[in-house]
Amino acid sequence: MFVSLEGAWALIFGVSSGIGKETARALADAGCNIIGVHFDLAEGQQQAEQYAKTLGETGVEAHFFNRNVAAKQSREELIPVIGDLTSGTGPRVVLHSVAYGTLTSLLPAPGGGPGVTAKQLTMTVEVMGHSLAYWTQDLLKALLLPRGAKVFAMTSVGGTRVLPGYAPVSAAKAVLEAHVRQLAVELAPWGVAVNAIRAGTTITPALRKIPGSEKVIAHCREVNPGGRLTLAEDVADAIVTLSSTDSSWLTGNVIGVDGGEALVV
Repeated sequence: MFVSLEGAWALIFGVSSGIGKETARALADAGCNIIGVHFDLAEGQQQAEQYAKTLGETGVEAHFFNRNVAAKQSREELIPVIGDLTSGTGPRVVLHSVAYGTLTSLLPAPGGGPGVTAKQLTMTVEVMGHSLAYWTQDLLKALLLPRGAKVFAMTSVGGTRVLPGYAPVSAAKAVLEAHVRQLAVELAPWGVAVNAIRAGTTITPALRKIPGSEKVIAHCREVNPGGRLTLAEDVADAIVTLSSTDSSWLTGNVIGVDGGEALVV
């Protein structure tokens, strides 16, 4: 059964750019209030604050917090705030769309970089992978994951394939997908669905940072059966649709939102 998102709450990690930003807009258009967490320096923080105001002008509440999503202190500070804002009900939608990590190879490249360090690898997996598990633990402990809630985590084809300079992020995505499967099973008794969303090639600030991204963009634009790249709006629309049901039976999956791109690349 489909339900209205009017007056519900969404918690979005990575709300200030890319798919997180566009999903916040789509959910706000559906009447959903937004709690956003992002990690930006001065200029980015100002832009995020302005975006929160823009969302608020649509008639919903929008509260953004500039915090390190992987820090325990951030969870300790924000979990009570989330409880207060949602009047103790918690968010109906949780989106983990965090793109912050090291882009490099595992091993030293001839004439290139030195390869990933232990600190870089640990940080990348912690931020982009393990933080989903930590936030879910604390939300559940605070009784802020209501029955019918939907948890989404953004993954990529890099979680199962080898891409140049993507090794630490690839590891993080593989960890993230493993956590999605485990959380789906462990949260099933609570009626909470957990899925990974595998977007097709989408031009975002994070994609631009990947070595050789222009070649990837050109290739995927050429071969995508839909004749174009995936847009952040495509992913946002899918998340809104999946969030608009009380059913928790679609869970533990990696859902492709890519126009069939992964079938042909």
